[in-house]
Amino acid sequence: MTIRLLLVGCGKMGGALLKGWSTNSTLTISVLEPHDTQADYQNAADIPPALIFDMIVLAVKPQVLLDVVTSLKHLATPTTVFLSIAAGKPISFFENILGTAQPIIRTMPNTPALVGAGISILCGNTASQPYRQTALNVMQAVGQAEWIDDETLMDAVTALSGSGPAYVFHLIEAMTAAGITAGLPTPLATSLARQTVIGAAALAAHDKDTTASTLRQNVTSPSGTTEAALNVLMAENNGLTDLMTRTILAAKKRSEELAI
Repeated sequence: MTIRLLLVGCGKMGGALLKGWSTNSTLTISVLEPHDTQADYQNAADIPPALIFDMIVLAVKPQVLLDVVTSLKHLATPTTVFLSIAAGKPISFFENILGTAQPIIRTMPNTPALVGAGISILCGNTASQPYRQTALNVMQAVGQAEWIDDETLMDAVTALSGSGPAYVFHLIEAMTAAGITAGLPTPLATSLARQTVIGAAALAAHDKDTTASTLRQNVTSPSGTTEAALNVLMAENNGLTDLMTRTILAAKKRSEELAI
């Protein structure tokens, strides 16, 4: 079954989804993007009400959602699923505009969707239940996808996996800078840091039944160089777990603020 989809917003995340979806033959995609002359539509008013979409994906900033969703009300049919990737905005926000009978699903993907390696968490209102598998199929086209029933978890999901790729990229930056400080030439430090993260992630994916803790222990010889490094990273105070916890809680707090 072909799904007719309208992608609203084609920025970093929307663009990643579009790229990931572009090779999927079950999706027929139109794009609404005011700032892209190559998009199918620059204004919502240009889309005739007679054009029926199975799913409207809202990939715009939370700050402009009210105006954007209001402008799309003429495209809402009883079977049109509104799928939002906006951080912070709860399902009730969309129900206040579109009504509780409208199928509304909230999801949080991440940018590895660009290469089909994303992960998305979805939750929806009561009206969306018949369309749950369709939404999962759409998001599984760009990586893993899971459904949850507790919407209150979405702020933490956003903080961990939605923002998470930035943490990993910064880890590469930090490892590169540390390698340079340790005496390595910049190009060598850069390639070593990048490929080490890529390789470790690939190993974790390959040995998916092995915990991260076990994988770490497998690399660590008693009294060796890795153990010396981990004594710093795993310090009880100001170690990596403490730093990452503060990082994710800060992102979660900001997601909660965006709900207002």
